[in-house]
Amino acid sequence: MTVILGAARRTAQLLLGLLAFALSMAMLLHAGQGGMPWDVLHQGVVRRTGLPFGAVVVVTSVLVLLAWVPLRQRPGIGTVANVLVIGATVDPFLALLARALPEPGLAAQVALALGGIVLNGAATAAYIGSRMGPGPRDGLMTGLVARTGWPVRWVKTAIEVVVVLLGWALGGTFGWATVVYALGVGPVVQVAARWLAPSLRGRAAGGPRPATVA
Repeated sequence: MTVILGAARRTAQLLLGLLAFALSMAMLLHAGQGGMPWDVLHQGVVRRTGLPFGAVVVVTSVLVLLAWVPLRQRPGIGTVANVLVIGATVDPFLALLARALPEPGLAAQVALALGGIVLNGAATAAYIGSRMGPGPRDGLMTGLVARTGWPVRWVKTAIEVVVVLLGWALGGTFGWATVVYALGVGPVVQVAARWLAPSLRGRAAGGPRPATVA
């Protein structure tokens, strides 16, 4: 019974974390002050193709997962859920925000962007705490680290610089919120992890690296 309850709790935490992650993406995008690094790329592709944002997220996720094959990465339940839940819910969240705040003023834009960053950090901690598999983009990062031996920070920075530049070239929005997200989401994750992802605290003390979302 304890095992069943534990699995149910982890599954609920995974799903709630992914829903919150999708909402945080929508908040940053609707703010118009710059999205998360990968969302700059997603937005650029949307503007070039006219496809729904969620569809672009799913297609990009599948392409990234294909890159896992030569890196010998293995997806988990959380990996599949990441693609399906975020891809299916980000567009409804965008529509909800567009209806609730059709033309947000500057103060509302700042509040949406900062609130999205905080919510994203908490959602990431929740996803990590479920321990059910990395997201496609973080799996790419950890796979490259394992294959190249390069430090995590170098690989993560290189990936995000590439996707931001490509997304910006395609018409994605790069702004101050993108920079604040890059600098600020880590500390938010660390604080939220005290309750949602205790294993991440073990990492800070020298334990193994947990799976993270992307």
